[in-house]
Amino acid sequence: MQVNLLNQPLRLRTGTVLRNRLAKAAMSETLGTYDNRPTEALVCLYRRWGTSGLGLIVTGNIMVDRRALGEPGNVVVEDESDLPMLKRWAQAVTAQGSALWAQLNHPGKQSTRGLNAYNIAPSAVPFREDMAAFFETPREATGAEIQDIIERFGRSAAVCKKAGFGGVQIHAARGYLVNQFLSPHHNRRDDEWGGTAEKRRRFVLAVYAEIRRQVGPDFAVAIKLNSADFQRGGFTEEESLATIRALAEAGIDLIEISGGTYEAPAMNGAMHAPKPTSTAAREAYFLDFAEKARATTQVPLMVTGGFRTAAGMNAALRTGALDVVGVARLLAIDPDAPAALLQGRDSAQQVRPISTGLKLVDRLGIMEVLWYTRQLGRMARGEAPRPRESALAAFLKSALGSGWGTFRTRRLRARAPGR
Repeated sequence: MQVNLLNQPLRLRTGTVLRNRLAKAAMSETLGTYDNRPTEALVCLYRRWGTSGLGLIVTGNIMVDRRALGEPGNVVVEDESDLPMLKRWAQAVTAQGSALWAQLNHPGKQSTRGLNAYNIAPSAVPFREDMAAFFETPREATGAEIQDIIERFGRSAAVCKKAGFGGVQIHAARGYLVNQFLSPHHNRRDDEWGGTAEKRRRFVLAVYAEIRRQVGPDFAVAIKLNSADFQRGGFTEEESLATIRALAEAGIDLIEISGGTYEAPAMNGAMHAPKPTSTAAREAYFLDFAEKARATTQVPLMVTGGFRTAAGMNAALRTGALDVVGVARLLAIDPDAPAALLQGRDSAQQVRPISTGLKLVDRLGIMEVLWYTRQLGRMARGEAPRPRESALAAFLKSALGSGWGTFRTRRLRARAPGR
């Protein structure tokens, strides 16, 4: 029997050691309060994953600006006002031997209509026509607003470090603000922040530099980066590889490879589309790009999406193209899957495409988020996930909850404008 490579530790350049190569990738929990504070539900959920033996656990979206939410129930870290609960959240994982990293994010234009008073982006580029009813056209960010956001990323990272998190991950993928700055489709500026690929990279490099300045050299700083946007005129593989080289030179500790945006959800589409026989055995969606990235850098790479079996994960690690296997949806239906995988066994559950039967909803791919988020909510209440829950019922309940959450968020914000 071949050695289970998932069990090997990984040392990062900061000195951080991950006890194995299996990681929980970020999933949006929306378990914060409607005024965006962390909750006991997050402590419960992450303690559950902490028992599974994972080497690394990455949180879902932690927003850096209360005025810029991606969803109702996002946690926002702007200052130390929630430090006690953040410490409880971190301790729930780190006390059991896993590393916990906070995923820091700003949604930019990618926030549902009505949730925020306004949305900003690199440029005022609207969503495609069939999504315009859900997402409003953003306002172009000013130079002062851009600098403020950069500083917010650094401040949020410093608070997370003080709370006991072992690192942070910059969310520069899936169409959120950092990804928008990198994309020529979303970033049509002609100033210092856009106009050429090099200038479009300035924002992500400035965010990294500010975080590093505020947390110091011994704290893990990672990034989740698109391999490509899969959108006409968007961020390409060539630009992604150039960004990887720039981040490696700047000192990034780990790069997680992703792809797509809300308008072009690559991973969701990949789940529904049949894979060619020649690539089906490889399982991972972005393994081909990881091989190109490995030829560019020796910075540790994490690939998430498509992995189904312990054999597939080991085969991918054996290529040397990646260093960490990311798992997400599987952990929403089987939180004990890591224990099995680390023993060379497969989970009894299989991730499946989620379809409501409603063409517009299914085309948008939103159920690949909403359905799994509902399973996280069940675990956060101490209940078991429901792998066969009806997608249509989940959609209707989620839509009702999102509408109420948007209303409550706006109302609470209006009552406390200074917070």
